Amino acid sequence: MTLDELEKRVRELEDRDAIKAMHREYLFFISNLEIDDALEFFADDIVVEVAHYGVRKGKEEVSRFFKEVIRKNVAGSKEGHFTGQPVISVDGDHAMGHWMFYRFVPGPSPTRWIQGRYDCEYVKDNDQWKFSVLKLTRPWPAFFGSD
Repeated sequence: MTLDELEKRVRELEDRDAIKAMHREYLFFISNLEIDDALEFFADDIVVEVAHYGVRKGKEEVSRFFKEVIRKNVAGSKEGHFTGQPVISVDGDHAMGHWMFYRFVPGPSPTRWIQGRYDCEYVKDNDQWKFSVLKLTRPWPAFFGSD
């Protein structure tokens, strides 16, 4: 392996770690209802599709959606969630990834969980990774939603 190849490999690994950290921090802010802080992780031309709510485009429309819909949903739930199993590929200042999403739903015995999937595209903006596309499919796979 040449020095250039090694430098490229290290840069890709550092970028993957930065993307994972950014995604976790985004989820922390959402869970803590710090919506404005979470929105800082979106590129200006962000495209968001969350479950059955349809597609929102651009920072202004996405901000309104998160403040009016997502905030209300998170505040009204007594559910916890987490992501895991990220698969991320980096190509320069662009990256793609998918994550598993798990949401615990309390209720009468037993507590149940919902599984979903994040499909994301990322862009490096002023040396910081941001979402350019964020899609949450729930349930995933689709047959989890059927009886």
